[in-house]
Amino acid sequence: MTTPPALLIAGHGTRDDAGAEAFRDFVRELGRRHPDLPVAGGFIELSPPPLGDAVAELVERGVRRFAAVPLMLVSAGHAKGDIPAALAREKERHPGISYTYGRPLGPHPALLNVLERRLDDALGGTVRTPEDRADVTVLLVGRGSTDPDANAEVYKAARLLWEGRGYAGVETAFVSLAAPDVPSGLDRCVALGARRIVVLPYFLFTGILPDRVRQQTEGWAAAHPETEVRSADVIGPEPELLDLVMERYEEAVKGDLRMNCDSCVYRIALPGFEDKVGLPQQPHFHPDDDGQHSHGHHHHGGHAHSHAH
Repeated sequence: MTTPPALLIAGHGTRDDAGAEAFRDFVRELGRRHPDLPVAGGFIELSPPPLGDAVAELVERGVRRFAAVPLMLVSAGHAKGDIPAALAREKERHPGISYTYGRPLGPHPALLNVLERRLDDALGGTVRTPEDRADVTVLLVGRGSTDPDANAEVYKAARLLWEGRGYAGVETAFVSLAAPDVPSGLDRCVALGARRIVVLPYFLFTGILPDRVRQQTEGWAAAHPETEVRSADVIGPEPELLDLVMERYEEAVKGDLRMNCDSCVYRIALPGFEDKVGLPQQPHFHPDDDGQHSHGHHHHGGHAHSHAH
């Protein structure tokens, strides 16, 4: 029987010891859950172990084939450039190894569900229905990047989090390198009429940047006592995250790298759109196509049109 390709987890790296330890714990937990699979993880920068050490460790165990998964929510410079460059370097260092490269994690429905849980926790479990949520505005705060595409991905996550969940709105801000920053994001929420705001860090694990988000939120709240502001927690090492990493691994191994099917209403049950899953795809009819159909009629029951004129 052939051994499956090893799972190599690539992390961003942090100066925060607790954040780095959270990553290492997460990698160990993946290894425990999949004893038949060689698993190792390393960082691009700032914290040990470096990615090269993780590769060397696996090569010493006889591994020749790797699937690398970036433990990152958005595809910025690290996922697009630094990790592929690091992997290319390892290939030179260890002739005979081969690897495939998986996709970043977000914005996956499983992670959106965890974010929704974090919001519920921050609101003390008092907000149970879409009606309760109608006066809650969420400020989703991403890492921030010099890459516009990476920043746009955070907006995509914010939009998907808003869809079908009943919050008054989900606004977006960044903790570094991109505007709006956290205080400007909070000002924007107020300008839009927000009554209760929950600041939600779009980060996997604890670290210096999520701490900064919380400090800036508390600083702003102290200066604006008339607005209720709460801070939610980071995503954390949830079962959904462990499962999602394995999903990205499987995709990389099978070469099943899809466009945006993670968040496609016809494949995935998204809040408020559950009836769309598995619907056959129909040509799009407009009222003037045959003179008698209203827009959208073709979805009902998923049947094709047949007319005996």
